[in-house]
Amino acid sequence: MATVKVKLRESTVGGKAGVIYYQLCHRRKSQQVTTSMRLQPRQWDARRGCVITPLSGEAHALLSVQQRIDRDLCLLHTIIRDFEFRQEGYSLRDVVDRFRESRRSTVLAYVETQAARLEANGKLGTARNYRRTLGSFSDFLGGRDIPFSLVDERLVEQYDDWLRRRGVVRNTVSFYMRILRAVYNRAVKEDVVPQTDPFRHVYTGVDQTCKRAVGEDVVVRLRQLDLTHSPSLALARDIFIFSYCSRGMAFVDIAFLRNQDIVGDTIRYVRRKTGQRLVIRIEPCIAKLIGRYAGAGRISGYVFPLLSSDDPVRAFSQYRTALDYYNRRLKKLSGLLGLEVPLSSYTSRHTWATAARNHNIPLSVISAGMGHASEKTTQIYLASLENSVIDQANRSLIASLYV
Repeated sequence: MATVKVKLRESTVGGKAGVIYYQLCHRRKSQQVTTSMRLQPRQWDARRGCVITPLSGEAHALLSVQQRIDRDLCLLHTIIRDFEFRQEGYSLRDVVDRFRESRRSTVLAYVETQAARLEANGKLGTARNYRRTLGSFSDFLGGRDIPFSLVDERLVEQYDDWLRRRGVVRNTVSFYMRILRAVYNRAVKEDVVPQTDPFRHVYTGVDQTCKRAVGEDVVVRLRQLDLTHSPSLALARDIFIFSYCSRGMAFVDIAFLRNQDIVGDTIRYVRRKTGQRLVIRIEPCIAKLIGRYAGAGRISGYVFPLLSSDDPVRAFSQYRTALDYYNRRLKKLSGLLGLEVPLSSYTSRHTWATAARNHNIPLSVISAGMGHASEKTTQIYLASLENSVIDQANRSLIASLYV
C-alpha cells in the first residue's frame, strides 16, 4: 500500500519560510506533491510531521494550516484505500491525479486553491480574506470538506443562521457570503458545478456604517503634542498627520510607499485598493515628515519605518502587524487628547473628506483627491460621515423658536 508523509522543504534563503509537501511512496518509487502552505522551521515538528501550535499570537493561522494538512491526508488515504479495495494496479501518478481532481471539486480545497492563486498574483489582501472565509466555513462544516454538489440554498441558509447565532454582525456575514458566492461562481465558470444560485436568499449587501471624523482643531492639537518621550507615539502621530496632509492617504499605501515614489516635488503612487494612479504635490508639511524618517528610508527603501522586507508575503505580514500597532498607538494618543471616541487608521481619511466638504470644496475635487472611482462613491462616503454641519443648521433653526 502507498504511504504518505508530510514534510517541510526549508528555504535556501535565510529567514524565508519553507514549503509543506507530501511525499508519497509506493513499490520503491516516490513522488512529491507541493502545496502552497509556507511555514518557518520553528513552526514545524519534523519528527511528528505536524505544525507546532503556540498558545497565542499566530495560533489561529497555524491551526488553519494543520487543518488543511489533515484534510489533505484524509483525502489521500481515502484515494489509496479505494485503489487498494479495487485490487487493481495503480501508480503514484494515479493517486496524485485523483487527489488534484478531488481537490478541485470540493469546496474547502477549492477555496484554498483560489487563495493560493491570488497570492501568486500578488493580491495578498484578497487572499487573506479568502482564508478568513475558509476558516469560518470550515468551522461550520466541522472541518470536513464537501463536494460542490452539496452547496444548495438550504446549506447556505444554515451557514447564515450559524453565523448570526454566534453574534457575527450583518456586514461580516455578508462579507463571508460574497466571497463564497465568488468562489462558487468561479467553480461554475470552470464547469466544476452547475449554476443553481444558492445565495439568492441570503444578504450580500453592505450596511452603511458610522464613519467618524474629528474636527480640524483635533488635528492641530495632535500635531502640537510634545511626544519627545515616546518615539512610537511620535511615529503614529506623524503617520496620521501625513495621511491628512496627503488627501487622506490610506495606511496601506503609506506603509508600502517607497523612496522611488517621490519624484521631484510630487508623490506618485498606485492605490492598492483600486489600482488607481495618484499624484500628490509635496507641501512643506509633507516634506518635513518625509525628511524626519529619511535615515531609516535609505536602509529599507520605504519612506516610513513600518516595513523592512522586499518579499511580498513577508511585507504584507509586516503591514498587518504595523496596522494593529498603529491603531493601538492612536488609541493611546486619543487618551492624551481626551477624546471620547478613539482615533483609528481610517479617521485621518474621513477627517480630510469632512474638512474638504466643510470648506466648500467641490465634490468632484474631493472625489479625485481621495482616489474614488466615481463621484457616486464620494457621495455615499460623505453621506455616512458625521453630519455636524447639518446638526448645527438644525440647532440654529430650533433656537429661532425660542427667541
